[in-house]
Amino acid sequence: MKPEIYSARLAKIRDWMIDEGISLVMLEDTEGRRDLNIRWLTGHPGDALLFIGAGQLPKEDKAILVAWDVNLAKIYADHSSVLIGSYNDFGRKPIKAIAAVAQTLGLPVGAKIEIPSVTPYPLFLDYVGEITDYDIICGKKGSGAELSKLRAVKDSLEIDNIKKAADITNEIIDLLESNVLSGKIKTEQAAALFIETEARKRGCEGTSFETLAAGAQRSFAIHAFPAYTCEPFGTDGLSILDFGVKYNGYCTDVTLTFARNLNPKQEKLVAMVEKAAKLAASMAQSGTLAKDIAASVDSFFNKSKKKMPHSLGHGVGLQEHEFPVIRNAADNEWVLEPGMIFTIEPGLYDPVLGGCRLENDILITENGHEVLTTARIIYL
Repeated sequence: MKPEIYSARLAKIRDWMIDEGISLVMLEDTEGRRDLNIRWLTGHPGDALLFIGAGQLPKEDKAILVAWDVNLAKIYADHSSVLIGSYNDFGRKPIKAIAAVAQTLGLPVGAKIEIPSVTPYPLFLDYVGEITDYDIICGKKGSGAELSKLRAVKDSLEIDNIKKAADITNEIIDLLESNVLSGKIKTEQAAALFIETEARKRGCEGTSFETLAAGAQRSFAIHAFPAYTCEPFGTDGLSILDFGVKYNGYCTDVTLTFARNLNPKQEKLVAMVEKAAKLAASMAQSGTLAKDIAASVDSFFNKSKKKMPHSLGHGVGLQEHEFPVIRNAADNEWVLEPGMIFTIEPGLYDPVLGGCRLENDILITENGHEVLTTARIIYL
């Protein structure tokens, strides 16, 4: 734990709140409305409300946490947040919690209180109808959007956690290669369950998402459906394995392609994907427009009359999909800067030849980039 980091994160969102004239923000991580920003700001893993005050409030130096599991919060929540009781103390109703927090912070009448942008409209009307002393606001461009932007650049604690997750991922990659080569892993299911087991052995919370394991008969899909079956894996042709692990809340996301006895057209497909990955990585440095990298890969594929049906990459962090986006789109204005961690994952898919994707996690540094993971084309 690094308490000063949590304080620094809270200070950033408070600065935004002051600029926007917002006195209190409520974040909600409950069933149906999950928000990992609470974990980012406090360390508490979930099922809680978080209230952040800003401005000239008498008691605005601390965030206020209302946790469902108080015992868990006492272990994980950083000292920058004050625990004022259980979610159950307020009847598990955020509206009642807001009233108590407003009083605790000494919120002036008429102050702006922002509730989560995902709040259903009927519930928003309940807030407005019951909390009449304050101006209740709710919008897409609120604190949630701002926090997503802030999380795009990782601080030292986040980078340490993602690097540890990457080290574990790399160990599992090596084990996958040896076990598929030796015949110990013969099915999609075996590959997926192996990853889950090895991640847990190494102290992970689990996988970042449901592992996608597609043997040669199913690798034509971008994301295999179902995610994995009991069908053979690593047989003649192209098999895809897309997975990640979650360590201290932080995710990795990699994709391996296993190749066995390829025909010339399949070999060409694989070679193109490998070249595209190298091209993209060569451009990954601070100051580069994210869309320029994606556009270069699209152009490379277009020369061979191929088209990649998905974005080139995306940020990773507390979620497997975060900002920045590495996409060839006119409205993509992300510029790479040190501390950003994202995937580069060129892929091509053919209903006859099968699919090939190569995905690694990249950290932008002051002097270029660092490839954190060791995903590769594995020839069997």
